[in-house]
Amino acid sequence: MGVSLTWLLHFMVECFTSCPDHLHVRLPARPANVLIYQFEAEADEMWSFVQKKDNKQWIWIAMDAKTRQVIAFHVGDRSRKSAEALWAKLPEVYQQHAIFYTERYDVYNGVIPAERHKAITKKARKTNRIERFNNTLRQRVARLVRATLSFSKKVENHIGAIKFFICHYNLEKAGALPV
Repeated sequence: MGVSLTWLLHFMVECFTSCPDHLHVRLPARPANVLIYQFEAEADEMWSFVQKKDNKQWIWIAMDAKTRQVIAFHVGDRSRKSAEALWAKLPEVYQQHAIFYTERYDVYNGVIPAERHKAITKKARKTNRIERFNNTLRQRVARLVRATLSFSKKVENHIGAIKFFICHYNLEKAGALPV
């Protein structure tokens, strides 16, 4: 192709930084729609690593259950602080109106208001969409595969690659949504 590896890496970083923070999420048109229909979201976390497997990075993801768009994500540790960072990144309409389904990971308690949080088991099948997305994310972003030679050396590029994939994923989902 006639380009150097350095040029390619700089180009990828430019692509990562060009992704918007709103992740191309298509929000409900009117708050009335939120009240008429049951507004549900799923939240989950998955591990990855940067540089070496000892440097675990947890990817926290929230997804609209109906549209299957990723509405927010955060990369950090597996603490309450990271759960709070995910909650802070959610669009306000989700914070105020959505019911969130999570697995029974205790960190979500107190971060998601009790009246909006349903901690369930996998048998309830209320987090199957986000679990499927986690598998898709691992399959499509090579640096997230557990046994891989493609890994991130910098946290910023790790986050950028995830954000780049999510933005593209949401654009595909938005194109399939009714207007």
